[in-house]
Amino acid sequence: MSVPPDLHQCYVLACQDKGQPENPFIAHVLQEADKNNERWTKGITLKIAGNNHLVPVQRVTDDDLQVLASVLDNTVFVTGLDLRYNVLTDAGAKHMAAFLQENSTLQYLNLMFNDIGPSGAELIARALHGNETLAYLRMTGNKIGNKGGMFFASMLQLNSTLEKLDLGDCDMGTECLIAIATALTHNQSVKAVNLSRPLLYSQQEETTVHVALMLKNNSALVELHLCKHEMKNFGVERLCEALYGNSCLRYLDLGCNKITQDGARFLGELLKRNQTLQILDLCANQVEDVGALCLGQALALHNRTLRLSVVSNNISGKGLVALSDAMKTNMELSCIYIWGNKFDEAACTAFSELIGTGRLKPHCTDVEPYEAEGQLHLAQLSHGLQKHYYWTPSFGEVPNKDANAVLHSWLFQSP
Repeated sequence: MSVPPDLHQCYVLACQDKGQPENPFIAHVLQEADKNNERWTKGITLKIAGNNHLVPVQRVTDDDLQVLASVLDNTVFVTGLDLRYNVLTDAGAKHMAAFLQENSTLQYLNLMFNDIGPSGAELIARALHGNETLAYLRMTGNKIGNKGGMFFASMLQLNSTLEKLDLGDCDMGTECLIAIATALTHNQSVKAVNLSRPLLYSQQEETTVHVALMLKNNSALVELHLCKHEMKNFGVERLCEALYGNSCLRYLDLGCNKITQDGARFLGELLKRNQTLQILDLCANQVEDVGALCLGQALALHNRTLRLSVVSNNISGKGLVALSDAMKTNMELSCIYIWGNKFDEAACTAFSELIGTGRLKPHCTDVEPYEAEGQLHLAQLSHGLQKHYYWTPSFGEVPNKDANAVLHSWLFQSP
């Protein structure tokens, strides 16, 4: 077996060759990678995230990326590249696009929260037209806008390798969301997509209607994030109609929308018949007690597959007790997140009993009981469906994936 190249030494020589000063953070990461004895057999992800708090960080620039790409061009054991929270611009996207066109081993690329705009998005999207390796791309937080999103919609019509695409917080508009939904109607390779926080100015929910039409025809998508879509009960009803016949989608994120008790009724009816959905995130809506009762009834009597988040939904004791009662009947309901609601004595007692008896495991909820002055209260735990969406621990793998079911978590593992 051939000996893996010394990445750090190659980087030093490449910097000298291009007259570019070494980035000490990149040098450190490559030195650590050279010590990894499993890199040749299992492949490695280079974690060059600009928000690393454990070592001194000099954020990666466009020129830094050009040198790094030249080092990694023929390095077959680097299968993942994490460049989140750096200062890459459209010029850096040009270097990355050239790399993607030549490289045949990279499976995971994280560019979230850099400064890539529409031009850079076009370059990366076009590079993926012919790329047959990359399975997971995160563009989160790059302001590619509607124009940049259209290039990714076009890419989805041609690429049959990409499985996970994160375009959340990218300032996309109505036109490109409709185009992406249309492309996913025919694309059967993408299994997870995040379209959260677009910039929508219409109140007609056209984008939700097109997503619903897509779900009626798509037989591959497993995970869908539609957070901050200004979605109301009309849109939820359209989604539910589509999901009656969908036997593929397992994770639906409807957080931070305008869903009320009527929308919860539609979801409750869906849960009575849909046994495919495994995670439903309704955080930061307004389902209130009536909506919680509808969901609780469906979970108690009909559904045996779901994990549920109703964080910050203006639910008081009556609704929270109904959800706790559902857990007593439905022994398959293992995870429920309820922080940010109105905890009265009855709600605190109900969830304290669930946790105390072991029915609700501490790592499967976001509250913990405690007693003060003779009364039970609930304290917040830092668990949730998207705990590690914006950051991941630098010290290793996340041990508890139940508290972090999101695009790169338990449904699909990043390389």
